Amino acid sequence: MIPRARHFVAAALSSALLIVPAFTGIAHATAVRATSAVASKVYAVPLARTLADVKRVADYWKPDRLKQTDLYTPATPGSGAGSTTSSGAAAGPAAPAAAAAFKRTSAAAAVAPALPRKGTAANTMGKVFFRFGDKEFWCSAAAVAARNRSVVATAGHCAYDSRTGKPADYWIFVPNPGPNGGAPDGIYVGASISLHEDWSGKGDYDYDYAFVTVHRGFTWVAGKDGASVMQDVGRLQDNVGGLGLELNKKPGTYTVTAFGYPAGQQPDGTHPFDGKTLLKCLPGTTRYTVAPGRDLQKGVELTPCDFSPGASGGPWVIAYDSARRLGSLAGVNSLTWNRDAKGRYDSVSAPYFDTTTGEVYRRAASLSTIPNVT
Repeated sequence: MIPRARHFVAAALSSALLIVPAFTGIAHATAVRATSAVASKVYAVPLARTLADVKRVADYWKPDRLKQTDLYTPATPGSGAGSTTSSGAAAGPAAPAAAAAFKRTSAAAAVAPALPRKGTAANTMGKVFFRFGDKEFWCSAAAVAARNRSVVATAGHCAYDSRTGKPADYWIFVPNPGPNGGAPDGIYVGASISLHEDWSGKGDYDYDYAFVTVHRGFTWVAGKDGASVMQDVGRLQDNVGGLGLELNKKPGTYTVTAFGYPAGQQPDGTHPFDGKTLLKCLPGTTRYTVAPGRDLQKGVELTPCDFSPGASGGPWVIAYDSARRLGSLAGVNSLTWNRDAKGRYDSVSAPYFDTTTGEVYRRAASLSTIPNVT
């Protein structure tokens, strides 16, 4: 068994972490590309823009449906049914072109982590729920500190389907979810997806990340007639805090802790994880990795880590403080690997967070949302 640390944590997240075939797609018709020269690779896709849109999404995720979320499928963008595919083929050392790409973006940039407005510990990690077509899926995600206090980081394939050129429908983030669909820290409807155009256009795994701007949160409360009524609970970061953000960190120069909600099948057919508990892989050093068949030319790999499908979008955290439950985001779970061809996955990789990633994040952090959701 691959060494790892499993920890029950106050937060919860989940998703489908696996390698899928590269795919192509056409940009969504309603997408808006950022116009500045610096942010020319940022691709913006609106989700719920109006109060009516928010209420439509909220009505879909009434308490009865939320109670069923443990039964939904971890998102697997290579398959409409969410089936598990094989892990990545072993890759050699990073190609010279990939190494050069890292060197060109070696300047440091950072966003400081933030505590919630009340309390001394954060609950940044959680699950996202959404639909592709007529099927519900879930993924892992985490709140990131931002000037609009309303940004969630996850995998690109947990927000946008490059095969069809369409964003996810009914997208919500639930930090620190409880059993039976509990949402103690609120439910946050996605307002807009910010991603790299090479994910939206061709499913390039170098850019399998998304920063989603979310509306103010709400909880369901019982009304006078016993029906469920929305109650506004405020902005995401005010309630749960936010991870910091680290960019241009050269692999091999830092250690990182990967979090996730693994639930899927291992290569040997076993299901050792139930997808209901937030787990973490032991903090470890990172290294370059490539997978040309997935257009991954400058990936970052963490070994050992036996996450299975169910952890996609989960955060890679530098300098994780277990008391405050904070640290800085340096990647998101994207692909799993079975390099030794044995019964369990043995490593996980993330796209490299570079200067362009920062531009995608800043676009998400710059947006405003409606002032009240009830």
